[in-house]
Amino acid sequence: MSRTDPPRTSETLTPVHQLRREISPPQSTSPDDEDPRRYEPLTRLRLEHPESVAAAAQSRRRHPGPVHGRQSFIIAADHAARGALAVKSDPQAMADRRRLLDRLRIALAHPKVDGVLASPDVLDDLLLLGALDGKLIFGSMNRAGLPGLVNEIDDRFTGHTASALSALGADGGKMLTRIAFDDAATTSVLESTAQAVDQLHADGLIAMVEPFISRTEAGRVVNDLSTEAVIQSVAIAQGLGASSARTWMKLPVVEDMERVMAATTLPTVLLGGDPSGRTDEVLETWRRALALPGVQGLTVGRTLLYPDGGDVAAAVDAAASLLNDSTPGGSPDATDPAPTGGLAPAGATKEDR
Repeated sequence: MSRTDPPRTSETLTPVHQLRREISPPQSTSPDDEDPRRYEPLTRLRLEHPESVAAAAQSRRRHPGPVHGRQSFIIAADHAARGALAVKSDPQAMADRRRLLDRLRIALAHPKVDGVLASPDVLDDLLLLGALDGKLIFGSMNRAGLPGLVNEIDDRFTGHTASALSALGADGGKMLTRIAFDDAATTSVLESTAQAVDQLHADGLIAMVEPFISRTEAGRVVNDLSTEAVIQSVAIAQGLGASSARTWMKLPVVEDMERVMAATTLPTVLLGGDPSGRTDEVLETWRRALALPGVQGLTVGRTLLYPDGGDVAAAVDAAASLLNDSTPGGSPDATDPAPTGGLAPAGATKEDR
């Protein structure tokens, strides 16, 4: 708004501004504090003004962009689009969209959180709510490899496209690339990933590739989190596409991460994984891995959105304290460069997607 613009009144408010007035920032993630109608204005806006998603995207303030020396902190919120709703012992933890939005808004309000990785439905909600001003945006591109599906490896691109992300003013797209030597669909998975990398690069966007060596056990796909398997997945994934100029890796924290990071010169973010271990144990594995050369930051979801004790703000603050910032005016290194050889990745499981 310029100095000569009149102040906004209820009559001049856009539908998006009206929505943001009606929905208050979440104060807690306790079910006792929840109003079941708190996001009803969001549904109304989607019904009556669907064009507001594009308007919110076009009007938001952009993130200045990642820089070397300052590690990025991205909140992941694309699990539900694959039907992966469980967190630890709760099989329906992520099923309630209102609670998920509450937790995401608390996390994204932290000044050290740089952005979000989300499926189209979640991303549109966050844009409308104004939670992504000044944030990095990564869209989730392939979500068809549903857990337990008869052809789970054939993980087709059913989410964001490069053109849609460009229109939203996003910074990049992420793709899960599971490489299963026992499944013929792997060939098409690799081809589709390469095509998506090329399309993102053509639009000047980051291609964030999350590779795993996978196999089928008892009818379910599991990921091999041995050091050797992760290194092999990096070797394959970083060569996909006609250029790697804007490609990033998204990798699990495993034993001997020094060897993993020695396998690539691409910017790499660490994924959080299935939070089966205690939150404090998981944070310790991140702390050590973040000290390694080439690690650009964290892309974490369930571990921080559904932490032990339920305090999202405290969990996000603890993770933020691990990030390094050696840029002028930044915080000193928060991590200890001690090697991770022999350190088991707390909370890591065979399945992390």
